[in-house]
Amino acid sequence: MTTESLAGGPAPQRLIVVGSGIAGLYSALLAAEAGAEVVLLTKGALADSNTYYAQGGISAVLDEPAAGDTVAAHIADTLKAGAGHCNEEAVRVLCSEARLDIAGLGRFGVHFDLDDDGGPSLGLEAAHSAPRILHAGGDATGAGVAAALIRTVLDFHAAGKIHVIGHAHVTSLTLGGPQGGKVVGANVIQDGREFGVGGDAVLLATGGAGQVFAQTTNPSVATADGLALAWRVGAAVADLEFFQFHPTCMVRPADAREVEGNNDPLLISEAVRGEGAILVDAAGHRFMPDYHPDAELAPRDIVSRSIALHLAKLGDPHGHVFLDATVIEERRGEGFLARRFPTLSKRTRQAGVDWTKEPVPVAPAAHYWMGGVVTDLYGRTSVPGLLAAGEVACTGVQGANRLASNSLLEGLVFGRRAVEGFLGSSSGSPDGVPLRADSAAGGLAFTNAAGTPAGDNRSGTFSETAESAGASGFSRQALRRLMTAKAGVLRSGDLLAEAAEVLGEWEETVGPLSVPGSLDVREHEDSNLLLAAQLLVHAARKRRASLGAHYRSDGVAEPAAVEDFDKRYTMSRKASLVHD
Repeated sequence: MTTESLAGGPAPQRLIVVGSGIAGLYSALLAAEAGAEVVLLTKGALADSNTYYAQGGISAVLDEPAAGDTVAAHIADTLKAGAGHCNEEAVRVLCSEARLDIAGLGRFGVHFDLDDDGGPSLGLEAAHSAPRILHAGGDATGAGVAAALIRTVLDFHAAGKIHVIGHAHVTSLTLGGPQGGKVVGANVIQDGREFGVGGDAVLLATGGAGQVFAQTTNPSVATADGLALAWRVGAAVADLEFFQFHPTCMVRPADAREVEGNNDPLLISEAVRGEGAILVDAAGHRFMPDYHPDAELAPRDIVSRSIALHLAKLGDPHGHVFLDATVIEERRGEGFLARRFPTLSKRTRQAGVDWTKEPVPVAPAAHYWMGGVVTDLYGRTSVPGLLAAGEVACTGVQGANRLASNSLLEGLVFGRRAVEGFLGSSSGSPDGVPLRADSAAGGLAFTNAAGTPAGDNRSGTFSETAESAGASGFSRQALRRLMTAKAGVLRSGDLLAEAAEVLGEWEETVGPLSVPGSLDVREHEDSNLLLAAQLLVHAARKRRASLGAHYRSDGVAEPAAVEDFDKRYTMSRKASLVHD
């Protein structure tokens, strides 16, 4: 896009990007590079994002792929992991355009690990049929990618190409335009004051909502802010019942975390199992072959569910199992784990575990939300002027269960495409609204029919009755305990009904459907978390059959008609989220 100076022509379009994970950073750079005026709002520091914690890497079939690998194989693996619930066109776009954005990262200073021959080092991860995972800094890919993009963003900021506003929590979106239904800005809290930022469009790249659950791999900023912002201005959302639990998050006692002074989640990457690590119970029994023919390399939802079922079978439903990586060291030689997984080797050692000699205690933890704000293939939501990319969006590419290492790739590919949609270089409806509100995911989506709004703990899992949860009153800890016990890895209609009842009681005091009239960021986060929990539980109750990451022990048989089985459900703000 060619832009002209104020004296010689119209001013450049202004894009407000909310979030500083891979989707936000990359799209901000691309938009600025194309001549747009870019404002980048980040809730904390630029490095405070899920991207920073990503270990597994980025999946991509390159120009010179591993032997036998093809784009078609990557597509097939993604569709299989998604349990038949993916938008096949979105998957085709993701896999076929991956190499373009890997090259794009290179332009912005990202350097991927190389093999002994000087070519890209390609790893194998669970549910991938061939080695196609790129890493940067071994098991610190997210941190490596984020650091490079942040350096470039700061260079752009210094050059006046991107205006970065840090520690800025977006509380609501501003509507305007001829009919008053277009997103034209955002309202922000920073350092106890509130102000507005205007623009031609807002791109949500706010990540997920892991803080809804007691045990999560997500950082403390993952409080469903983008989902809540979009819902309150009437955007369609879908697939919220599908929340992926990573099977292997290290279990550390609360007192140990306090002594370490480190509350960061410690996810043990899929790549460790890809190298040959096995899961065993307290008796040393390798149990995954009992549950799935692919054993430890089965899709994440299956591994997480198998762990939960095995622990329940052993009479310890809130316990943990062990990831044994000593077999890797024995097979690959002394020092291999330290070379291949330097960050994990350091972090496990700091936690008092020498994983070259002993197994690591692990349990499933909330990791990634497949559902989100519905977009088309260019990031456009059902609300004009509002775009979304990354985990907050629902392109339909992840289906009912995300394939390992596809999340960073989605942020790249659809972050770029959102910028293309903003700049007008893509075909679509003239007003920027998706051709169908559900064009990405298929079926029906949830919507907030009322339109505009009126006005850290990761330790373990819990079980409690609805009566005790409701009686204790709302708190973040209570919310996380409730969601983990009633709407976590294992669900049933009765458990979900109990969760809905308590969430409905809390709604009277927290008010999730409206924007809190407070300058306290935590109050806004609480409202967003409660809203996200209500929407998730509502979706999970509607989907009575198990599918992908959504497992119900009382699940009905799959209907014969695929279109009915794959249906999304419509919901408005005026409808009850509790007794519907």
